[in-house]
Amino acid sequence: MSQPTILDGDADILLLCDHASNVVPEGITLGIAPDLLDLHIAVDIGAEPLTRALAERLDAPAILATVSRLVIDLHREPDHPALIPTASDGHAIPGNRAADRDERIDRFHRPYHEALARLIDARAPRLLASIHSFTPQLEQGGAPRHWEAGILYNADDRAARVAIDLLRARRLEIGDNEPYSGKLLNATLNRHGEARGLPYLAIEVRNDLISDAAGVWRWTQILSEIIAETRNRVA
Repeated sequence: MSQPTILDGDADILLLCDHASNVVPEGITLGIAPDLLDLHIAVDIGAEPLTRALAERLDAPAILATVSRLVIDLHREPDHPALIPTASDGHAIPGNRAADRDERIDRFHRPYHEALARLIDARAPRLLASIHSFTPQLEQGGAPRHWEAGILYNADDRAARVAIDLLRARRLEIGDNEPYSGKLLNATLNRHGEARGLPYLAIEVRNDLISDAAGVWRWTQILSEIIAETRNRVA
């Protein structure tokens, strides 16, 4: 089994990063060019250092994935058809065509979500905040994504409404359930937030804004204040 990375902290906020890693573990062959592992199809660019920086600044515990979403997407339900992708943004992933779905769930998906559930039980956070990034535009076309960041949510928008207002008050271009909707893609927070009645933020930052240390530093300052203030207002 593959275990996630867990960072300690004393705050009553829990950070999570489902797409922190581009690692392909031993014994798995994806059949792709190695440079594809540096693209967004394999990892949320900038999300891992941003999560670590936020955890340090907020003194918050955090859980970070240690496997690429091309191996298995931890931000999908176990029965989701794209759990183990055979293609992503126009790139074929031939090594996944004959993948043992149950084996990958047992090895990667289940340990991650069980560890997250245990962490919530132990820490009783007042707010969950998941950190993701998105591309300025898909490789296969589509409209440019002009937002600097987006806040996603499904049925429970308590924290989202607060955070969107706070971010827009800083004159940032913020997507409200954009660049894609949490009503369609909210698997981790549906399971660990909405199902428990916990307020949550699903935060998406455009990846060209956090692709270097200066960008990570800037968004750490912004988001640490937004996350803390949202916790104060909704919890």
